Order: sequence, then C-alpha cells, then structure tokens
Amino acid sequence: MNKDEKRLLQRKRLMDNKVYQTMNDITRYMDRYYLDAIIGIIPGWGDMITILCVVPFIYFSTRVIKSIPLTLAIINNALRDVLLGMIPFFIGDVIDVFHRANTKNMAMIQGFVDGNVTVTKEVNQKAIQSAVILIILLILIALMIWALASFGSYLYSLIN
Repeated sequence: MNKDEKRLLQRKRLMDNKVYQTMNDITRYMDRYYLDAIIGIIPGWGDMITILCVVPFIYFSTRVIKSIPLTLAIINNALRDVLLGMIPFFIGDVIDVFHRANTKNMAMIQGFVDGNVTVTKEVNQKAIQSAVILIILLILIALMIWALASFGSYLYSLIN
C-alpha cells in the first residue's frame, strides 16, 4: 500500500467517525441554518449552548487528530464566537450570522483530515498566537460577564 492509499484510507476512517459526522451536523444547523444566532437571543443560555457545540470539535482535534495547535485554534474560534455573541442589544446575534465559528473549525479540521499542507502550516504557525488570544479572550469574556451582571443589577435597582 503506497502513501496515497494510506492517506485515503485514513481520511475515510476519520470521515466515517461518528464525532466527525456530529461536527458536520452541528456546522450545518448552527451556521448554515443560523441556529447559533437564533439561540443567541436567549441571554446566557444561547452562549452556553454554543460552547457545548464546540465539545465534539475539541474532542476530535485532541483525541482523533491529536493536534494541540489545531485544538488551540478551535478553542480560539469558539471563545471569539462567545465573546462576539455576548454583545448586547442583538448586535452579537447579528454578528453570529456572519462569524460562523463552526464552519471555520470544520474547515481547519477538514484541512487536517485531507492533509492540506497550507491549512496545517497555518494552524501550526498560529499556535502561540492562539494561546495568547485565548488568554485575552477569557479575560474579555470575564469582563463582559461582569459588565452584563453590573448592568442587570443597575436595571434591577431602577425598578425597585
């Protein structure tokens, strides 16, 4: 069996994986049917569901593909999606229509599965950048939660 046949066999094995098929379904429903933006209307819960939808992507990149740089890039996209989705007054929900984090994650995973040298090289080059961005995004998400909680408390004090 030559190198190309091995690659095709591995690609078929990865694409037949149930987690891979789940990721395709999540991408279709969340991004192509705009479910991400629709559930984002539910304060807090929409973002929680969005994060839960990233779990199969993280599992696949860590356990099946076994790529730390790819996992960092996927987490980076997910946190960026949550941060953008948290912008109040439906602005974040409109941004979710265009951001399509699941589609980006699927494209990166597909690049790894297909052995796309360009995608692999790009993700590997961004590994350190992704780690730094992850820390910044976590801080920004914490600040956004604090700001939204403070704003909610302020509104509640106006009512009472």
